[in-house]
Amino acid sequence: MKTILITGASSGIGRAAAVYFSQQGWNVVATMRSPEKEKELNQMDRVLVTKLDVLEKETIAEAIAKGIERFGKIDVLLNNAGYAAVGALEAANDLQIKKQFDVNVFGVIHTTKAILPHFRASQGGTIINISSTAGRVAFPLLSLYHASKFAVEGLSESLFYELATHHIKIKVVEPGNVATDFTGRSLDILTDDSLEAYGAYTELVVNKQMESFRKHSSPPELIAKTIFEAANDPTDRFRYLAGEDAEFLMRMRVENSDENFMKTIAANFS
Repeated sequence: MKTILITGASSGIGRAAAVYFSQQGWNVVATMRSPEKEKELNQMDRVLVTKLDVLEKETIAEAIAKGIERFGKIDVLLNNAGYAAVGALEAANDLQIKKQFDVNVFGVIHTTKAILPHFRASQGGTIINISSTAGRVAFPLLSLYHASKFAVEGLSESLFYELATHHIKIKVVEPGNVATDFTGRSLDILTDDSLEAYGAYTELVVNKQMESFRKHSSPPELIAKTIFEAANDPTDRFRYLAGEDAEFLMRMRVENSDENFMKTIAANFS
């Protein structure tokens, strides 16, 4: 019986993955910042709910140790914890910029580094990083989020080669819009009351993005199934698109020149 450790399992994709993997007979280490608030996952068979805050490295080591103690070994790490900062770059303060990268990039790095000794000792393992189509295609007012996801893509692709000699697989799951609370509790709005230059444009873009989100979102359970596919795929496949909108967007990106693609995106926000 295999075991997966999931970061950010309190809601959204992480929670859906924890439920789905458990239903498929896997052991699950469902980690979150406030495990004491969890009332459902800790009632499920083969699920260990424990604390892991990607901003606190000691909790990463503790969660991994608890997972190994409970289930004997960990076979898959799912780096899922993340959030988006939305707004004009000029409106972002230093703390907001730092936090976006601390969670979305350094969190992935620290958790990956922490699991690697165990995977090397086990002579194998799989690391699945939740990226996004936002890691390959950019939209306005999401510069920090895109930068963090582009970083995850580059990190993952380099590690794909670096860890192959240790029989450790790196895979990236790229959802499009997902029907979760990502636009609520997982969203940091960048605002500066003294900065009015972006006001009208921000309102226009946000409204259009929210409309697109409502019309073209995949349920988190679909993303969980894609993650399960990646976790069980013995091949060297690297990327897994998740959602019809993700498939459409990346197909449009591949079939067009940079100039034509970016003109199309710009026209949608004008």
